[in-house]
This record gives sequence, C-alpha cells and structure tokens, in this order.
Amino acid sequence: MKVRVSGRNARFQQWEALLRNRTKRQRRGEFFVQGVRPIAMAIEHGWQIRELLYDTDVQLSGWAREALDTARAEKFAVSRELMHELGGKADAVPELLAVVGLPEDDLRRIPAGPTMLTVVFDRPTSPGNIGTLIRSADAFGASGVIVTGHAADVYDPKVVRASTGSLFALPVVRTPSPQAVLSWVADLRANGIGIGVVGADEHGALDAAEYDLTQPTLLLIGNETTGLSVGWRESCDQLVRIPMSGAASSLNAAAAATVVLYESARQRSSSLAGRRGGGGGPAGEPDTDGRGQ
Repeated sequence: MKVRVSGRNARFQQWEALLRNRTKRQRRGEFFVQGVRPIAMAIEHGWQIRELLYDTDVQLSGWAREALDTARAEKFAVSRELMHELGGKADAVPELLAVVGLPEDDLRRIPAGPTMLTVVFDRPTSPGNIGTLIRSADAFGASGVIVTGHAADVYDPKVVRASTGSLFALPVVRTPSPQAVLSWVADLRANGIGIGVVGADEHGALDAAEYDLTQPTLLLIGNETTGLSVGWRESCDQLVRIPMSGAASSLNAAAAATVVLYESARQRSSSLAGRRGGGGGPAGEPDTDGRGQ
C-alpha cells in the first residue's frame, strides 16, 4: 500500500526524529538512510527495509522503481518539498529514501576464523570518522567493526553517508565497554583461534609493517583526542606505530586505521601469492626474487 504525505504530519515528524535523535532511533529500532548507494547496499545485503519514501513530482529512475517493486516495505509518496527537507542536501532532492531496521548488537554477527581481521574503534566522537573507518575496513577485507564505549552513534546519518554503503556490507557491533569484547576474544582463543590483539599507537614498539597481520587480528584504534583507553592498552599483545616524516605529529584516527588495514591487506596478499608460488618471506617482507608483490 502506498500512502501520500504532503504535510508535516506525525509520520513526517517521526522521520525527522530518526534523522536527529539517537534515542528515538534506538527506541524505535530503526534508522533513516539517504543516498542511492547506501539504500541499494541495504537492499542487496538483506537488511530489513521497513519504509520507502519516493518523490511524487519526478519520473523515477529504473533503480528506484525496482526498489519500490521488490522491497517488502511500506511505501510513501512524499511531496518534493518534504523529500528535500529529509534528503540532507541543500542542492539536491532525492528520489528515494529509506527507513531500515537496526540489527542486533551481537558479537556473534562477526565471522570468526583463521583469517579474521576485526577493527575496534574506542570511544570515537566523530560520525565522519566512524563512517570512513567502516568504509576502509570493508575495502581492505576486514571481517567486522566494533565500536566501544561512549561514542557517536553508528546509525547517525553522517556515519551512513560517510560509509558510502559499507555499513550494510560488513557487521558493525556496538559494545558499552571492552569487557564484552575481551570475553569474546577469550572464547575465540579457547576454541583454537589464536587471535592477536594489536593497538595502533604513535609510541608503539614496532612499525605496523613489522607486525604479522596475516594472523587472526583484533586491531584497536583509539579515540581521536585521547587515543586508546588504559584498559585497552593493558589488553594489547602489541602496540604498533605508523612511521611518519614531516611536521605532522599524528594521523586522524580513521586515516591511521586505513594505513594499518592497507598494510594487513598487503601482507595477506603477499603471503597468499608466496604460498601459490611455493615460497615467500615472512609476513610483511618481500620474496627475495621479488615475486608475490
């Protein structure tokens, strides 16, 4: 059934609340999604699409018509003016918007195994940084992202946009403190998965390239201002640094995560190529004859 919305009624106010109010998102168990790619990714990866809003005043694209035809969601025909208000861009009106159900914050959603690479972001305050880190984790083959402590909301519209849809492609789980994550790590180790806990820190004893990131890894990234908490530091098997030159004293948290994630992907690709070629040096080191690079 399609419902028409042309005024700022109770339904419109609910949508506005999902955009602006974290408590309302949590209470209703749903969040608002803007943008073609994020909506397409949510549909592709089987997320619960509860509502679809479409612009009544334009000829919809084939993609938008297909989404409306295939998604099991309540449909709303919304006036162009209201779509503009909800779309989040001053210079554009979206043809489609979505309300999507929140997934459960359960660490069991993250695939566990000998190749797992999971990123923990400790108490991030910037929605843009969370979205960028999720995007990088997806790009470089991570198995999931965990956001711990008092942090910006993973389902803030700014996070969804900054992730460019990657939020829907890999598990992202929120936990209130490190304890739940460390208990999960202990269970993994008890089940034979030798996961290493490594923190990114400017005072780390090793360069990131010197640490074996081909093993199952929990990569810790600290708060943008204060870095890793004391509790997380004490839980690390190793702290690694990113070597830098120039005047910069440190990297943005999401940028630092991206560098280490790239290094992990490089090591894993090199290790795989070495195994296929019947040789190869240690993780992080090239073959002596240059193969596997």
